[in-house]
Amino acid sequence: MNLPRMICVPLLALAGVTLNGKAQVAPAPPKATTTQADNFTDPLLDNGPDPWVVWWKGFYYYSNSTGTNLTLRKTADITDLRHAEKKVVWTPEPEHLWSKDIWAPELHRWGGKWYIYFAADAGENASHRIYVLENENDDPTEGSWTFRGKISDPSDRWAIDATTFEVRGQHYLVWSGWKGANDGEQDLYIAHMSNPWTIDSPRTLISKPTYSWEEHGDLPGRHVNVNEGPEFISHGNKMFIVFSASGCWTDFYSLGVLEASLKADPLDAKNWLKIDHPFLTTDPGSEAFGPGHNGFFKSPNGKEDWIIYHANPKSGEGCGNFRSPRIQRFSWDEQGRPKFGRPVPLSKPLERPAQ
Repeated sequence: MNLPRMICVPLLALAGVTLNGKAQVAPAPPKATTTQADNFTDPLLDNGPDPWVVWWKGFYYYSNSTGTNLTLRKTADITDLRHAEKKVVWTPEPEHLWSKDIWAPELHRWGGKWYIYFAADAGENASHRIYVLENENDDPTEGSWTFRGKISDPSDRWAIDATTFEVRGQHYLVWSGWKGANDGEQDLYIAHMSNPWTIDSPRTLISKPTYSWEEHGDLPGRHVNVNEGPEFISHGNKMFIVFSASGCWTDFYSLGVLEASLKADPLDAKNWLKIDHPFLTTDPGSEAFGPGHNGFFKSPNGKEDWIIYHANPKSGEGCGNFRSPRIQRFSWDEQGRPKFGRPVPLSKPLERPAQ
């Protein structure tokens, strides 16, 4: 973005009790039915821009932009995020290039360790770059986080919203960046990684705003076109980069999709096809304005695909802390592309992710 943006409840089961010296077996509970307790409603929190979720060994780990630190929430039930264990895992020391405007943290598992990728600056947007932390503990809310420094391609241009993914044993970083040294347009770039904190290839441009739905970005005295928030997902024989288009300060903020074959070289821009329409857009009836900056996760049983994203409940609320995290289940169309549908209304009960 161009503006600051700032459990399982144990059940008591009577296996057997004694009455007058004789064992009595408790009656079988009634067959489970869908009740209000099986449902939830969005949003998961009152605010939480740039949400991210990862599942690991029975728990979901959640993060979002705070602007000042890196905070993780841990929960077995992503729909009960309000009651999740919450911990600030890292706060930068002052007066560094990475001390302010901390945006879009993402938690990733690589080689038996945890890494958090985030964007930060020294107090002015033009100094935004991507940084990474490392933690050897199996639980990312425990242990210590080591600052691994800046991760950059040789051009070392402005960069935010980094995500990483692996295809055929090779790792890649995708982010939103400037072509040159000045603001005016945000594009999507990809590069190869030799380890979790090192890029070892030039950056490759894979997307820039070209369709009208990507070009809403008026600001006082200037205009900025935006592609940002890239997120990777694969399905069948295809891989996708789902990204956010248009300025987050507009109600036109929405999700677009890049598509490539899983057999293709991700570093070859010709292999990425941009679908000509947005996949998730503003829906006033759902109290979802500017839906974007998403992530993906599976249900605990591994069979359902879910998307998490942020949106504003009212028009014109822009890039601030009115943005709240919402989740909904999605499917795949006949072409093997993600089918997100419309944002689910905030008041609509949804079934929880399947256990």
